Amino acid sequence: MDRPEDPRARRLSGRGAAAAGDLAASPFRADRDRIVSSPFFARLGGVTQVISPGGAGLLVHNRLTHSLKVAQVGRAIAERLVADGRHRPLLDDLGGCDPDVVEAASLAHDLGHPPFGHLGERVLDRIARHRLGLPDGFEGNAQSYRIVTSTEIRGTTAVGLDLTAAVRAAMLKYPWTRRTYPLPHPSQLRPAPRGAAVAPDDPHVGSVKFGAYTTEAADLRQAREPFVGAIAAWQQTVEASIMDTADDIAYAIHDVEDFHRVGVLQQGAVAGELVAWQRGATELGQLAGAELTATAHRPGRSIERLRRQLHRKDSWIAADVAFADAVEHVRRELVEGLLMVPFDGSIEAEENVTSFSASWTRRLVDAITVTAEPSIRSGHVQLAIAQWHEVQVLKFVHHRFVLARPDLALHQRGQADLVATLVDALLSWLTDPQEQSRLPRRLHDLVELAEAELAGLVADPVTAARGRAIVDYVASLTDSQAVALLDALTGRSGQLWTDAFVL
Repeated sequence: MDRPEDPRARRLSGRGAAAAGDLAASPFRADRDRIVSSPFFARLGGVTQVISPGGAGLLVHNRLTHSLKVAQVGRAIAERLVADGRHRPLLDDLGGCDPDVVEAASLAHDLGHPPFGHLGERVLDRIARHRLGLPDGFEGNAQSYRIVTSTEIRGTTAVGLDLTAAVRAAMLKYPWTRRTYPLPHPSQLRPAPRGAAVAPDDPHVGSVKFGAYTTEAADLRQAREPFVGAIAAWQQTVEASIMDTADDIAYAIHDVEDFHRVGVLQQGAVAGELVAWQRGATELGQLAGAELTATAHRPGRSIERLRRQLHRKDSWIAADVAFADAVEHVRRELVEGLLMVPFDGSIEAEENVTSFSASWTRRLVDAITVTAEPSIRSGHVQLAIAQWHEVQVLKFVHHRFVLARPDLALHQRGQADLVATLVDALLSWLTDPQEQSRLPRRLHDLVELAEAELAGLVADPVTAARGRAIVDYVASLTDSQAVALLDALTGRSGQLWTDAFVL
């Protein structure tokens, strides 16, 4: 007698059997293999994490190495939870937890990141909505989901990598579309789930973050079917929650590690901020918000703003004692530890970095808990209170002393202009009637795919399809490919045949 099909293992195509090329017996392990074999995964080695690969003079994380480390941390969390008998009944009640699913989703979660990382994401979203007439705009998480369900062609049909429901659901940090699914839309909840709120300056756009475009809404529903009744319609699956937490851990630790390596994080500046807050926390806590903002450049002010922001956004977990303890722990471990010895490439410096990363990763992974009734701003899997605050402080150091630097802003403004100019150049080429027979074959394919998907969804599917195809095309490039393609399209490159991009 045939065993009933596991609904978690159901593929997008509806087939449950292994496909040609699958070597693993487990469908979830086969998903992992399909992802790492994809050219979209390989390209992540040339996509910005924070600094463009090759732009630092030293080896820093790119989207590929980041994804590998998220997978490492995510699998470790999943294995620990599954092995702990205290958690197994709850994990089963919530829809299941499989380390292979977590690993596969972790490897796939950044497939849709465009050239130049989050900067490219913001630029493409603005252009897609205002220039190309795409109501859904662009979102890196939704683009990752689009790749595995549509634009990564496998076989004769556009079903992407044809992944299982469990892995697709685990990729969904934000399991909703920008405006329409599910109903009531998460942006209408008070408070809204993390990422679901609308932008204050443009509330009609829909959620700031979302997991799928309208064209993939049916695929999202199919992926979530095995979890109906186990978790709320807007809530992450357990495996998605683990992946999301692992992403936070990797981001917090490895970005600090990177900027210590390149000499950007200076011990004196970080120490000055943290110590000034510790010494003047009472007085800083009494400052009016306007005064705090106006004097944000003075030591201690920025981290006081963080403390208030955590209370405003995450009152379910924010606690002043835990925050103060986290500042002290980061000061000891980072300022008096990692940053005490400047990175000079020596064995001692490498050991210092390795020790910092290993101890922090272990500390955070061991602090994972599972809860049956999380806050609407949290998943079922979450860090303990102390470690949650420590991650917020580590991320603050990265934002305050790296992302806010004028030299990085200068570099990113140039990258933003490059992406915008590249989109305009491709649109001009695509709409030139004399050039239709000489367009890149992939661009033709993406237009045809988008026309079929958008029919009935927009008033002018032909125009919208061109916009979606260009966005898909640009988003599939590495940083260096985007630069080389624009050089060629604007006549700045004299090289005819090049391996910098594939047409």
